[in-house]
Amino acid sequence: MTIHREGYKSIGITALIFGIINIVSFTFLSAPLPWLAAIIFVVTLVLFLFIISFFRIPARKLTQSANAIICPADGKVVVIEEITDVEYFNDRRIQVSIFMSPANVHVNRNPISGTVKYSKYHTGKYLVAWHPKSSTENERHSVVIENAKGIILVKQIAGALAKRICNYLTPGQAIKQGEELGFIKFGSRVDVLLPLNAKITVQLNQVVKGGVTELAVF
Repeated sequence: MTIHREGYKSIGITALIFGIINIVSFTFLSAPLPWLAAIIFVVTLVLFLFIISFFRIPARKLTQSANAIICPADGKVVVIEEITDVEYFNDRRIQVSIFMSPANVHVNRNPISGTVKYSKYHTGKYLVAWHPKSSTENERHSVVIENAKGIILVKQIAGALAKRICNYLTPGQAIKQGEELGFIKFGSRVDVLLPLNAKITVQLNQVVKGGVTELAVF
């Protein structure tokens, strides 16, 4: 397991706060109230380790398949439905949404290899990630990727807790399946918009792994 570069600053700040709190605690409480100092240490240590876990990148064998669309994020499938896309395609698409909890791995990966046709950041609200309007009203970043098999849109969506979306793709860029697409700090939601002829291979409430679980096939 490694730590994602997006986490260096957050982990550093958290380590500083952890150190200051416990230095003060043990200086003033270790003699009169040792049990309270011990509780403060344990609680702050757990929180510090939890922050580190937000930015972990576990070692895993990534799936490579020219015909498959791979899940871009860890989490749980919360939506599989046909919708009308009004941002890019302006037609009917199948939307598959993956909810990322704070405990999930937060790195997002390219579902397919291809060329980036569109990349756009949208300001917006911070509704909870499972809200039906979060796909169109929340802060989000959308990218469209095309290859010989088809074209898809991947949308990183901020939530009530996640208010920092990082996206590494630019229009015209050639990308490979499984490489990093971006990062959402502290979890949220990722939508994938697929052609109507795509065969969905996940189910509602299924727990999936980014870069590993097959989402659909062209």
